[in-house]
Amino acid sequence: MAIETVTKTFSGPLALIRQHARAYAYLNLMAYGLVVAGMVLGMLRPELNEMLTGSMDESGETGLVVSLLARPWLFALVILGVNLGKVALGFITLPSMIVPFAGIPVFAYWTFTTGIVLAPVDHNTTMTLIPHSVTMVIELQAYVLLLLGAYVLGLAWVRPASVGATTRGRAWVRGLRLFGRMWIPALVLFVVGAVYEAYSLRYFLPLLINS
Repeated sequence: MAIETVTKTFSGPLALIRQHARAYAYLNLMAYGLVVAGMVLGMLRPELNEMLTGSMDESGETGLVVSLLARPWLFALVILGVNLGKVALGFITLPSMIVPFAGIPVFAYWTFTTGIVLAPVDHNTTMTLIPHSVTMVIELQAYVLLLLGAYVLGLAWVRPASVGATTRGRAWVRGLRLFGRMWIPALVLFVVGAVYEAYSLRYFLPLLINS
C-alpha cells in the first residue's frame, strides 16, 4: 500500500518531465550552467566575489551560518527554511503565479550571483566546494523541478489548450495544480540537501581545511 502511494505521488511529476523533456533539459542546462559561469566570473573578477561576500557579512548572514555550525540539526532547519521560503517560494513560485514564466529569470539572476559567491578564490572556498558541490547538485535539481512547474504554469496561461482548458482562468488553475505536483519531489530533495549541507559543513569541511 505504501509503495503504491509513493508510486502515485511521483508518477505525476515524472509524467510532466517526460511530457516537457526538452524544457526540462534546457532548465537543467540553465541552472547548472549559470552557477558555473558565475564561479568562473568570480575567479576572473575576485572583486565581485569580495563585494557580494562583503554584503553578506554586513547583513549578518555569514555570522548566522558560523553560529549555527555547532548545531547542525538547527542549521539544517534554517537552510531548509531559506531554500523553501526565500528561493523556492519567493523567487520562483510567487512571481510565476503573477506573471507567466517570471520565476525563471528571477531564479537565473540569483543562481548566477550565487555562483560568484561560491567562486574558489582562496584555499577555504576551494575546500568548501568539495562537499558543497554535492549540495549544489541536489538543491539545484530541486529548483529545476520547480522551474519546470513554473514553465508549465506559464505555458498554460499563454496556451490554455496545453492543459486541456478553454479559458485562461481555468488554464491557470490547472497549471497551478500541475505546478503543485512538482513541489513534492522538490521538497524531498530540499530536505536531503539541507541535512547533507549542514552535517558536511560541520564535520567534513573542517577536516579538509585543516588538512
